[in-house]
Amino acid sequence: MRATTILLERLLAAGMGEVDGVAPVAGGAAAVAGIATRRDGPPVFVKAFADGPADDGVFVAEAEGLTALRELGGVPTPEVLRADRGLLVLSVLHPRPPSEIFWERLAHLLAAMHLNTTHPRFGWHHDNWLGRRRQVNTWHDNGHAFFAEHRLLRWLGEPRVEAALDAEDRAAVERLCDRLPDLLPDRPACLTHGDLWTENILATADGQPALIDPAVSYMWAEVDLAHVWSTSPPPEARRFFDVYADLTSLDDDWPARLPIVQLRQHLAVLAQFDDDWGAADQIRAVLAPFRPRS
Repeated sequence: MRATTILLERLLAAGMGEVDGVAPVAGGAAAVAGIATRRDGPPVFVKAFADGPADDGVFVAEAEGLTALRELGGVPTPEVLRADRGLLVLSVLHPRPPSEIFWERLAHLLAAMHLNTTHPRFGWHHDNWLGRRRQVNTWHDNGHAFFAEHRLLRWLGEPRVEAALDAEDRAAVERLCDRLPDLLPDRPACLTHGDLWTENILATADGQPALIDPAVSYMWAEVDLAHVWSTSPPPEARRFFDVYADLTSLDDDWPARLPIVQLRQHLAVLAQFDDDWGAADQIRAVLAPFRPRS
């Protein structure tokens, strides 16, 4: 069944007014999405899973994450119009403008969110989802232990990860986790978007940065920075990283740390998709120093 047909049927079943049609939108990897035009209201963004209702709470957790980013983090997000097991309906955002000023504004927004939402513990008040896999957010006082257990080792039991990584690869992940306190500085937890690849950065009607599709938790700020860094930011984003680093007083070694931080996202991609977009190769490159020397 076509994605637009699925979305139209879900909207009509939810009683979302008189829908004229749904136009597909690209970008998401885990769900189907589109823009629905209605005779009794403005267009809306709609998202669903093609194979049936989502696991309990997936879209509800996403809606909660959008609210947290907006109310706690001060970052623009779409308005949530409906969130249940079958459907997520949001107000419509716009493509981001191809300008350096836009990315500098995003740097200010993201830095302010990270600096102003520090938290004494790592985690969130319940689990949520990264794509269609549960993101475990059990509270922890130690960021290195939290990152190791819930953001790296958590993925090793996934069938696709077991198939792609051999025993030596998995042992290297464990060695890397043992050395995390030496590899990554002890930073405070703060509110993080959690899935901040470049496709999740859009714009409001007046051209201000806005974010979608979060997997929020209180975690290291560099989780967000690493995701933008590693997902082909456009040329006009070149000032984003320098501005963010200046605003947050990052040390000069931050670019060297990001491949280790981004390992959690590569493992999540590998776990969920047959086409891993090179994630397995990038994982092995990061793990190379942690394999036994022959």
